[in-house]
Amino acid sequence: MEVCRTIESVRDMVGKARGEGKRIGLAPTMGALHIGHVSLLRRAAEECDFVVVSIFVNPTQFGPGEDFDNYPRPFDRDLDICRKSGVDIVFAPTAGIMYPDENLTWVEVEKLTEPLCGMSRTGHFRGVTTVCAKLFNIVLPDAAYFGLKDAQQAAVIKKMVADLNMALEIVVCPTVREANGLAVSSRNKYLSETQREEASKIYASLLKCEELIAGGETNSSKIVRQMREILDEIAGGEVEYVEIVDAGTLAKVETVKGSVLAAVALKLGRARLIDNIVCRIIQPEAQ
Repeated sequence: MEVCRTIESVRDMVGKARGEGKRIGLAPTMGALHIGHVSLLRRAAEECDFVVVSIFVNPTQFGPGEDFDNYPRPFDRDLDICRKSGVDIVFAPTAGIMYPDENLTWVEVEKLTEPLCGMSRTGHFRGVTTVCAKLFNIVLPDAAYFGLKDAQQAAVIKKMVADLNMALEIVVCPTVREANGLAVSSRNKYLSETQREEASKIYASLLKCEELIAGGETNSSKIVRQMREILDEIAGGEVEYVEIVDAGTLAKVETVKGSVLAAVALKLGRARLIDNIVCRIIQPEAQ
């Protein structure tokens, strides 16, 4: 496994692999790798011949007062995880490499970025789409791997790739959870053991949504009310949003039909936690 610090070096190595007819996979990350990331890396290694992982804590997707300075950066540990997961290249640029001058060009996806996390994280998705577009242009992968825990991010990236005719496949992998159901996240490091147990109620609220929909409930307001009752039990928790939206457009729905995304964001101590679940109502076949 090689560690590349410059755009030129990663392009050179990927170019040689492509010249040998290898399929290129990319997993964009901010480091602080965990078992959720490992699932992406292993999937990429299974489906591709040459795997690139980017480790870059992207400053443009952090807003004022967010945790950019304190975001965990265990680089040596991340490299060890990459070696064990079949990665060929780790691309670890500095901010000066990715943004050498004042950045005047941005990639923005409309509508999909407005609800859910977009309501409170102004400019966040602009930073995400721009850095992903830069990484895609640098690596030119055949496939890029993202996790479903960040369902809105995955939807935004897929739309960007489709709208800009980028020649790659976006692969969205299932959410990986801790034993108590808490979605694995780099920011879980901010939680105490007691807070981790409390945070398991986030997934419990999503399971309640799934249970209600499976039982025939289609009124979103009623479902959200019962989800919120569970979330309100989290000691020290501050609910940012509980929403049921169309799984494709991310628009809020009043009546559940087809595929919907139930999504939660909650602040607990120093951590901002997000999670979601996709629920589907299967229409009965006409007689």
